Amino acid sequence: MSLEKASFERIIENLHDGLYFVDRKRVITYWNKAAEQISGFTSDEVVGHGCSDNILTHVDSDGNSLCTGACPLAATIADGRPREAEVYMHHKDGHRIPVSIRVSTLTDSKGETIGGIELFTDISYQAANELRVKELEKLALLDNLTKLANRNYLEKEIQSRFEEKKRFNMPFGVLFIDIDHFKKINDSYGHVVGDDVLRFIAKTFIANARPFDLYGRWGGEEFIGIIRNISSRELESLGNRIRLMVEHSYIMHENEKVYVTISIGATLVSEKDTIDSLIKRADTLLYKSKAAGRNCLSID
Repeated sequence: MSLEKASFERIIENLHDGLYFVDRKRVITYWNKAAEQISGFTSDEVVGHGCSDNILTHVDSDGNSLCTGACPLAATIADGRPREAEVYMHHKDGHRIPVSIRVSTLTDSKGETIGGIELFTDISYQAANELRVKELEKLALLDNLTKLANRNYLEKEIQSRFEEKKRFNMPFGVLFIDIDHFKKINDSYGHVVGDDVLRFIAKTFIANARPFDLYGRWGGEEFIGIIRNISSRELESLGNRIRLMVEHSYIMHENEKVYVTISIGATLVSEKDTIDSLIKRADTLLYKSKAAGRNCLSID
């Protein structure tokens, strides 16, 4: 091995961005350490497999599968043009994380295309969320299972948002979220899988949260998102994006993909609201979504 090659391999192994190579059939041939850290999949688990084989299974912001449709990597291998996109990658734990990807062709010494290269960057606010988790742990305001804020902290946060609105007229909204048919998951697969579902949904919230919003576990399979400085239309769009990310995510259990969906009640704070009236309205809207067939969002 030449020094030049050794240096090159050391550089790509120590990149902060995930990097992987595929052949013309999109079978993964190389997977660096950052790719392991971002995705949760080790090199041994992915090399030799197609990127759509329960591994990355990218979707766009509308939940459309890119592996079976408009895959940027496949398009670049076909026409030789580099591409950039923001997509949602499947993490080994089940949740979706937003990543910025850059793809280009992999060529041989003659310049012939023999595969593709994808470089991907985690664009979630992971560092900010990790700091928040540490702060909440110190204050015993963390839900131990999901690592989200617990109900006590959520109530304090909503009160703070009321005070912020009173002083600075800063609007905020609430997403009241419930996992659909969660009892059926527990009955069918057991409580261990049920806990895994709660964790992957929590990680979906964390990965797709803005740094100044807060998600927490209200109790059981219910969650609340407290969304600052947002309009009704933006709240609806954000809630639906999270809903789609959950719908198109899954965890693996005994070689079976386990999917779940969520229902959401979304509402903005009004001038006459109290904490109780705000939560009650969001809860009523949640049950409106349940009555409408689940896996949808109702907003007022």
